[in-house]
Amino acid sequence: MSSKFFRGKNFIILSFILALLQIIQQAQAFDFNIFKSHRSYLYLVGSSTVSPFMSSVSEEFNRVESKKNPNALKPVVESDGSTGGFQLFCQGVGYKYPDFINASRLIKENEIENCRHNGVKEIVEIKIGYDGIVLANSIGSKKIKLTKEQIFLALAEKIYDVKSGKIINNPYQNWNEIDAKLPKKKIIVYGPPLTSGTRDVFADIVLEEVCFMKKEFISAFPERDERRRQCRKIRTDGNFIESGENDNLIVQNLKDHPDALGIFGFNFLVVNTKSIQAVAVDNVEPSFVTIASKKYELSRPLFVYFKKEHLNLLPEMRDFIKEIISSETIGKKGYLLHNGLIALSDEELQQVRKNILAEIKEEK
Repeated sequence: MSSKFFRGKNFIILSFILALLQIIQQAQAFDFNIFKSHRSYLYLVGSSTVSPFMSSVSEEFNRVESKKNPNALKPVVESDGSTGGFQLFCQGVGYKYPDFINASRLIKENEIENCRHNGVKEIVEIKIGYDGIVLANSIGSKKIKLTKEQIFLALAEKIYDVKSGKIINNPYQNWNEIDAKLPKKKIIVYGPPLTSGTRDVFADIVLEEVCFMKKEFISAFPERDERRRQCRKIRTDGNFIESGENDNLIVQNLKDHPDALGIFGFNFLVVNTKSIQAVAVDNVEPSFVTIASKKYELSRPLFVYFKKEHLNLLPEMRDFIKEIISSETIGKKGYLLHNGLIALSDEELQQVRKNILAEIKEEK
């Protein structure tokens, strides 16, 4: 064949590629305009524990960006709980669906599958720091210490009854019925709902950890998944009161009910030290030091996830993500530490920054 034929063929292929690139660019611009016309903000949902941190990041981002571009998209943070947030996040790609999910636990495999089923195939995880799950009471009340075993006996739906030798519905109404050294006060605990990541992690590291290997529960529930499900159940007879995805409401309830305990993230303890005090668990009180060192066992990492599919549709996403992972934000001297975030180690932060900057790198 002649060289003219090949030159002509190459020209046709090149023209086709250029035309295709132009169509893609136009489609991206069209998608961007659709986003802009339907949604004028970055959309974050999820954990009531993480949302105050992301609200602070949003405020700082708005302060800086408004000086450079008054029309820049502003983040909007909703508090739906980690589980509820993942349900919203995984519904699809596009302006109707969240860009970010704040989570006080890792995403679960079934949630990843749900995301993929709905077209959300590129989920990127940002580990922002650590938090503790605390039990606390009003500052005017007597400070108490509890073990994880005692917490389980106070809140589990079912316990082992020594007298009958059976697994029974939790009969305990007062703390001193569990241990004579505990106050002669009614068990009243305000805590998070089923949609909460805090509830999930609390069930993991307190209820299930105490219960799962008890020989009485192994005998009653030999099938592991069923035993795990039974161990994680919290009583519903009025001693545990769900307070929705609003940790501030739990704090307020403690002020109004001095004998009650509340369960929430360490950050809410930090910003309310004038009105509430922590319960020591297994003789360790939660603090920046004890949580970072893992000496306080009710600790967990915190996360933000984002949809990579939205990066090219919302240009502000990249700058917002850079604000999240900045050392001035989540580093050891970052402003989120004032809100109660326990910082990553220098090595962890360096790795997080390296990984995320690679994920959000603009394609040429």
